[in-house]
Amino acid sequence: MAEREGRRWNHNIHFHSVVLGAVPAHASSALDVGTGDGMLAVELRRTLTDVVAIDSSEAVLNAAAKQHGGIEWVLGDVMTHDFGRTFDVVAAVAVVHHFPDLRRGLRRLAAVTSPGGSLVVVGLARAASVRDHLYGVAGVVQHRWYSHRRTMWEHSAPTVWPPPHTYNEARAAAAGVLPGAQWRQYPLWRYVLTWRKPAR
Repeated sequence: MAEREGRRWNHNIHFHSVVLGAVPAHASSALDVGTGDGMLAVELRRTLTDVVAIDSSEAVLNAAAKQHGGIEWVLGDVMTHDFGRTFDVVAAVAVVHHFPDLRRGLRRLAAVTSPGGSLVVVGLARAASVRDHLYGVAGVVQHRWYSHRRTMWEHSAPTVWPPPHTYNEARAAAAGVLPGAQWRQYPLWRYVLTWRKPAR
């Protein structure tokens, strides 16, 4: 992931480049799920003409909408909102651990992804193995390094900690719901799940 000196940084922004790198060449539309302050939606809008950002927090969403134009801001729950269409890119950064049922949440995200489109999940999970804890140690070091060299920025979106599922549970859920999905665990207490929906 490329460094972005001089720009604000936090653990979620750190992974925006992963989402942007997964945008298909043919893409024109994107859905940013749990957009919060809207930073990812803004980055997506720089390359895509049609960006929808949804969040269930009215105060956070209104603040984002006041600062950024050219994006359709939707107050609602992605699990129940009727978009009336699908999207070439569906991104969920630090969102799926909020879902009461992870598998159901992943199915919903897959359902709003267009055929041939990409689903990218940057998720949080709970450490439950020696390997997980080693990644956590690396995350502490990485956090200190970046936070001393960047402008550390605290988002205003609601948080859930600790996450309700472990890394292994999240990986198993993805394998069961999204066949062929790519999975990678990272420091900074994150994993990345990318899935290309089969074209019709």
